[in-house]
Amino acid sequence: MKKNEAITALTQSEKIKTGILWITQDLEVMAGLPEPEKTGAERIIRTNLNMLYNEVMLAGRLAQADVWEAVQKSVNDALVMANSGVIQEAGYHLTQAISQVTTVSQRCMTLLKEEGLL
Repeated sequence: MKKNEAITALTQSEKIKTGILWITQDLEVMAGLPEPEKTGAERIIRTNLNMLYNEVMLAGRLAQADVWEAVQKSVNDALVMANSGVIQEAGYHLTQAISQVTTVSQRCMTLLKEEGLL
């Protein structure tokens, strides 16, 4: 990975981690909502998952794509769960995704430290 790609990937990873945490928290809140309100919450979460997936795809285009493949798969799996009517199962895949994004962040920070940029 080049220095400029590492910088871009690091900034994207922070944005993506934030999105994952928000969606995961939304899933927890949704679990406590009365049934009529859950439908609206599910729509909002699906919309946010789509936006998150787009950010992950963008990250893959802006930086070395192979580091983002596992994240793309996990976020896509969460989106599939949401679109299949088992949105509560999306949390499992988001947990995997945040671990993978943290790995990307660590790789970037290590490279940037070696280059004296952090």
